[in-house]
Amino acid sequence: MDDTCENCGKFELSGVNLFYNGFKALEDLDLKIESCCITALIGPSGCGKSSALRCLNRMNDLIPGARVEGQVSLDGENIYERSYDVVELRKRVGMVFQKPNPFPKSIYDNVAYGPRLFGIKDKEILDDIVEGSLASAALWDEVKGKLRSSALALSGGQQQRLCIARVLAVQPEVILLDEPCSALDPIATQRIEDLLVELKSRYTIVIVTHNMQQAARVSDYTAFFMIEEQGDPGRIVEYDTTNTIFTNPKDERTERYITGRFG
Repeated sequence: MDDTCENCGKFELSGVNLFYNGFKALEDLDLKIESCCITALIGPSGCGKSSALRCLNRMNDLIPGARVEGQVSLDGENIYERSYDVVELRKRVGMVFQKPNPFPKSIYDNVAYGPRLFGIKDKEILDDIVEGSLASAALWDEVKGKLRSSALALSGGQQQRLCIARVLAVQPEVILLDEPCSALDPIATQRIEDLLVELKSRYTIVIVTHNMQQAARVSDYTAFFMIEEQGDPGRIVEYDTTNTIFTNPKDERTERYITGRFG
């Protein structure tokens, strides 16, 4: 990890509980997400990985009855303070979803959407942002001759890289990815994984994945989530470097999960 990386945000969760109305979905999460690294969130289905991810950019705010207790700090500021600007938060913390979701617009307009929203109108500046973002997402060479074509005509893997380019266009500090490769074939998956490894020198990246091999390949740190019984809240069982989690876990439940004996 490069502590001098200026563009990377650093999260710290302390005593975080998440409720959906009366249901407690997450309990007592303590987690430090290091800057300019890839952190993987792993665990069985329904253990709260995606819910934890959505706590980092307050996407849970959009769910009626959702409530967060505890502290989620980005660079030392609690993002759940009333005075915190949620629009600015989602500019600093971009998100890529499980299924590619390009807008029904041109490739160019997909990438330019965010910068325009934040007041950039100059065509030369927008052109530079679009080219730079597509290049950073390893997509420029494939689409530079058809920027005015519909984004929906791209392949699934290209659409997912376009969604990453759309996030990069607003210059975030953190990129959240919720199972970004689950709908992609192995070749497209490898391209996304290679891209994430390349991007981590400039961004803090948090990825939810069910794919143990993917977590082992791309991440620097891994947090293992689980629930004790159906209906219990999700908890972090173990958090450490990915190498330690996969070769020398301290908790027997972690070992059982990563070796496929449950989950």
